[in-house]
Amino acid sequence: MTGVKTYNRKKMLVMFCMIFAAAMFLIGRLGYIMIGQGEYYSGRAQALHERERAIKAPRGRILDRNGVVLAGNRPVCTISVIHSQITDPEQVIEVLSRELDMSEDSIRSKVEKVSSRERIKSNVDKAIADLIRSYHMDGVMVDEDYKRYYPFDDMASKVLGFTGSDNQGIVGLEVEYDSVLQGKNGYILTVTDANGIELANTAESRQEPIAGNDLYISIDANIQSYVQQEAEKTLIAKEAIGVSIIVMNPQNGEIYAMVNAPEYNLNDPYTLNMDVAYSNEEEKQNALNQMWRNFCINDTYEPGSIFKTVTATAAFEKGVLSVEDTFVCPGYRIVGDRTIRCHKTTGHGLETFRQGIMNSCNPVFMDVGARVGVEDMYHTYRQLGLMNRTGIDLPGEANSIMHKPEDVKEVDLAIMSFGQSFQITPMQLITAVSAIVNGGNLVTPHFGMYAQDPEGNRFQTYEYPVETGVISEETSATMRELLEAVVAEGSGKRGQVEGYRIAGKTATSEKLPRGNGKYISAYIGIAPADNPQVVTLVLINEPTGIYYGGTIAAPVAQRIYENILPYLGIEAEYEAEVPPTQE
Repeated sequence: MTGVKTYNRKKMLVMFCMIFAAAMFLIGRLGYIMIGQGEYYSGRAQALHERERAIKAPRGRILDRNGVVLAGNRPVCTISVIHSQITDPEQVIEVLSRELDMSEDSIRSKVEKVSSRERIKSNVDKAIADLIRSYHMDGVMVDEDYKRYYPFDDMASKVLGFTGSDNQGIVGLEVEYDSVLQGKNGYILTVTDANGIELANTAESRQEPIAGNDLYISIDANIQSYVQQEAEKTLIAKEAIGVSIIVMNPQNGEIYAMVNAPEYNLNDPYTLNMDVAYSNEEEKQNALNQMWRNFCINDTYEPGSIFKTVTATAAFEKGVLSVEDTFVCPGYRIVGDRTIRCHKTTGHGLETFRQGIMNSCNPVFMDVGARVGVEDMYHTYRQLGLMNRTGIDLPGEANSIMHKPEDVKEVDLAIMSFGQSFQITPMQLITAVSAIVNGGNLVTPHFGMYAQDPEGNRFQTYEYPVETGVISEETSATMRELLEAVVAEGSGKRGQVEGYRIAGKTATSEKLPRGNGKYISAYIGIAPADNPQVVTLVLINEPTGIYYGGTIAAPVAQRIYENILPYLGIEAEYEAEVPPTQE
C-alpha cells in the first residue's frame, strides 16, 4: 500500500513538472512575442487595418533639341469601388453609369463583387472625375493618374513609340529610355476597420510620387514636320507603299528628322492607319506590328547604286583607281558565265571614272570591284561599319545580310560592286556615306542628347563612340568632289539646290524576286558638298509609274534642302545667274 502511494506521488510530481514546464514555455513565448517581436506584430496588425492607394508619378517628357514637347502627360483619374465601404449601391451604379457612359450591368457586376477593390475605369478625364468626386459617395475612389500625350499626334511616331496602360514604354525611344523617363509612384495609406471601411478622423500617411526625368533628343520639330509633309505628299503622288527619309548631321551623328510614312497616331496606337483585312486577333496584331515598324532601322534592303560610293572608296583606299582612269561600256559586261547589263543597254562607250560615277554605269563599277578584290572590299565594309549594327539608340535594329567572304565568287563580287546581292539597313547606308564624306570618321547615329531632372538640372549628357580615320582625308575629299559632279552634271541633277553646292548619288533597286516590277527609288544628298553639315537619304518604296531614283527621289531631297538649309543657318554660296531680259 505504501508503494502505491509513493508511485502516485511520483506520477503527480512528473505531471506537475510537465505542466509547469509547458506554462513557463508559453509565458516565455508570450513574452518574446510581446516584447521581442512586439514592434513586428504591431506593424502587421496595423497593416491589417491600412489600405494603400497608389499615386501615379508623371512620366518624364520627351523634348526636341529646342525644347518643344514631343511627348508629355495629361492628368487623368482612375475610378474604383470598394465593396465593403459602399452604403448606397444603387446610387453608385446610377451615377457611375451615367457619368462614365458605361452600362449599368457592367457597373453592377463590379459594385456587387466582394473584393478589396474593383477598378471601374482608367484614363478618365479630370473634369468628369471631379464631378464624380462631388457626389461624395461612400466606397467610390477617385485616384490621380497620368496619361501619355503626344501633342503632334503622328509626328515621328516610329521613333518616339508609345507607352502601355501601366505607363511603361513599349516601342521606340519610350522603351529605349524607359529607365530615365519612369518616375517613382507615391501612395496614400488610410486606416480601415475590420470590414475595410475607412475610419473617419484618422490621419492619412502619404508618400508623394517622384516625377520622371525629361529626355532631350536631337530631332528638330520644325525639320521633322516639314520632312514628314514631303514624305506624305510623295507617298500619295507616287502611290507608294512607304516613304522613308533620314536627315542627319554627318559630323556627329545627330538625327534631325526620321520619317517613315505612313506614320500612325501615337494617341491612338492600336488603330490601324490603313485598311487591312484581318480575320482574327493574331492577324490584327501582325498588322499593328507592321504599322509600328521603323523601316530605317528594322528592315534591310539592297541599296543599289548609292552603294557605288563604297566601291569607289575601297578602290581609292587601295590605290587601284584614279579619277581619270578610262573604261569602256558596251551596255553590258560578261562575268564568268553571266551577262550583266548596264541600265543604258546601248552602252556609255568610252568614259573616265568621273563620267562613270556621274552616269552610274554598272560595267565601270564591276571593273573597279574586280580591281579591289574580295578581301579589300570586305575590309572597307568593316571600316565603314557595314558588317555591324550602327548602335543607334532605338530598339530592334537589324544587321546587314552579307555573303561570307570565302563564299564570294567572281559574279557575286561584280554584282555587289553596284549594290546588289546583299542587304543593309538605310541607317547603315547613311552612316557609311557620312564617314565617306566627313573626312573619314565613323559616327554613331543617335537621338538622345541629355536628360534633365524635374527641377531642371541636367544630370546626364549622352556621348557616343566615334571611330576616326576609317578612310583617309584624301579619299574623302575625292569622293566629295565626285559626288558633287553627280549632282552638278550627272544622274543627280534633280537634286540641285539654287545657291548651294550639293553632292549626292541616286539609286534604283529592284526588289526580290527579280522581275516582279517592284522597286525602291532612292537618293542621298550631301550639303554643302565641300563641308558636309547635313546628309539626307530618301527612299520611296514601290512607287507607281516612273521609278528612277534620280527622277523621283532626288527632287524630294531638293525641296527639303531648299527649306531646311537656310533654317539651319547654312548660307547660300552663290546666286544664280539672272537670264537677260528679252527685248
